[in-house]
Amino acid sequence: GEETIEPYRIRTMTDDVAPPGSSGPLARALSVTRRLAAHGDRIESDRRVPADVMDLLHQARLFRMTLPRALEGDAADLATLTEVIETISAVDASTGWCIGQGSGCAMTAAQLPPDVARRVFGAPDAVLAWGAGVQGKAIRTDGGWRATGRWSFASGSRAALWLGAHCKMFAADGTTPVRNADGTHAERTLLVPRGEATIDDDWHTMGLRGTGSDSYAITNHVISDALTIDRDDLSGRYDSATLFRFPQIVVYAGAFGGVMLGIARGMLDDLSTLAMTKSPRGAASSLIESPVFHNELARLEARLRTARSYHSSTLRSVWDVVDGGAPLTLEHRMDVRLASTFAINEGAAVVTEAYRAAGQTAIFPSNAFERRLRDALSVSQQVQGRRSHYTTVGRHLLGLAPDTTMFI
Repeated sequence: GEETIEPYRIRTMTDDVAPPGSSGPLARALSVTRRLAAHGDRIESDRRVPADVMDLLHQARLFRMTLPRALEGDAADLATLTEVIETISAVDASTGWCIGQGSGCAMTAAQLPPDVARRVFGAPDAVLAWGAGVQGKAIRTDGGWRATGRWSFASGSRAALWLGAHCKMFAADGTTPVRNADGTHAERTLLVPRGEATIDDDWHTMGLRGTGSDSYAITNHVISDALTIDRDDLSGRYDSATLFRFPQIVVYAGAFGGVMLGIARGMLDDLSTLAMTKSPRGAASSLIESPVFHNELARLEARLRTARSYHSSTLRSVWDVVDGGAPLTLEHRMDVRLASTFAINEGAAVVTEAYRAAGQTAIFPSNAFERRLRDALSVSQQVQGRRSHYTTVGRHLLGLAPDTTMFI
């Protein structure tokens, strides 16, 4: 008889279900994708991840992946963390972004005394969020610091229990800088209950609308010494797990690369689904019968798989070195920076070309094409996606002194 050839089917992020008895981070993420997909419009319109969706994510413990195991966390490896965020972002990029941002913040727990860490992260719905940059001033007072400042881009802050205030530190006179051992001006992050900060609902953006990345401020707010950390000083950490030997900037690079890869995966899956039914006006054939479309889809798939493989293999390789006891070197950080920059920019290009391939269908908000495009372009504008990172890595490759501002 004539052989029956089953058509190849591209794997989608929501095809998988968690194997019976699985309890790892990826299995937990897969268990919520179908339910998460039903809330995309609400997340977009509410400009936040709604409370009931957050409950779903907390039940799956997706905000505990980078907490120490003593706090019921996973202390997950970089590649697993990134794959989870990619999986969620293929369904909803804003949710994936919030998990990525919250995961970096949660690593703070390893630098806090255990009793303080449990105070901040012990609740099952604990989320710490913070804004960008050292925008505050903290003045030494009895047993703590008096801080004033305003921070923006606090992704996931609408669902947070705590906020981080990044400050430059000053002596009690308010003018004399506190110095590090190397003479640089000391900076610390002060942890503040969200209810004690003034929130500015100013997140009105083109994409990633559901991240609720509001601004917040505190004025003359006193914070005890115990609730402060130096994010860049890993020497005093209370947990020895491999994850906590990495600086947060490296974790953010992997996480936000995962967000873009997830958006691109979702976009190509949507494009493949569209091809099953669409016949472009004036075209000689439907998309599914078009050799031109076949060629374009295959090229985009190859580009995405290349970026994903490079990103994932780099994270795994660097993790294995550090897990084996070796220090994280500048070379390793350059490797992660290059892989994540490439993943973000190549992913944005794949999303843009897939959007164009979908034709007029893509411009209507009744489907996910235009939202994915807006989200992808928004991710590409974030500091992790800067094309200037290529210049930095290129200088390093040539043996020239690079600007390491975004590498430490």
